[in-house]
Amino acid sequence: MADVNVMKMFDLDGRVAIVTGASSGLGVAFAEACAQAGADVVLAARRTDKLGATADLVSAAGRRVLTVQTDVTDPDQCQAMVDAAMAEFGRVDVLVNNAGVGTAVPATRETPEEFRAVVDVNLYGSYWAAQACARVMQPGSSIVNISSILGLTTAGLPQAAYSASKAAIVGLTRDLAQQWGSRKGIRVNAIAPGFFKSEMTDQYKPDYLESLSARFVLPRMGDPAELAATLVWLASPAAGYVTGQTIAVDGGVTIT
Repeated sequence: MADVNVMKMFDLDGRVAIVTGASSGLGVAFAEACAQAGADVVLAARRTDKLGATADLVSAAGRRVLTVQTDVTDPDQCQAMVDAAMAEFGRVDVLVNNAGVGTAVPATRETPEEFRAVVDVNLYGSYWAAQACARVMQPGSSIVNISSILGLTTAGLPQAAYSASKAAIVGLTRDLAQQWGSRKGIRVNAIAPGFFKSEMTDQYKPDYLESLSARFVLPRMGDPAELAATLVWLASPAAGYVTGQTIAVDGGVTIT
């Protein structure tokens, strides 16, 4: 222990991180945090018009950046994303499976198309991206899936598709950690965010978060930087003995 600099274990220097859903919301915070920790970053999203702003944040942190238009529901596009990363940087060390969508449709009225569209992005998209990355990742690499506390508990919204897809991420995380840990040396974990300001929370009714206030052990919304710090920990050697876990970053909502 005397020879180990603990703070250095959080560095991502010399590593390459792919962040999906990097055009807005928490994806921007994740990409910037990876760059601040020392990683070069591949930014992937369906909407490329906003990727430039995220790329500027990565560049401002002094890191190299590549933007790739990617629809994670298409396995071929996920493979093309990884191929582009390998062509540009020669390696992929971190995947942040952040791309996601949500709906709030009552279960008796939700159409098959609406339900499948959510699962297609949140669950299948995470799997296709992880699968493509795992083909090239070296031992010591890290995949961080983004689940949600709605995969662990309920929160008063009609979100069957979203909750089901995010609960499935927890199981997917455990299985991939088991498959790829001993054979490939890849760690796979998940973060289950609580309520952080994002495009999704902007769509909530004004009184919705107030109605949940009694469940907040820490009585406030989270700061995206707090979530990003958890991501950097899971992505870095500091979490080198952590795999198959889902970490709730939620101000205590899931314990009330």
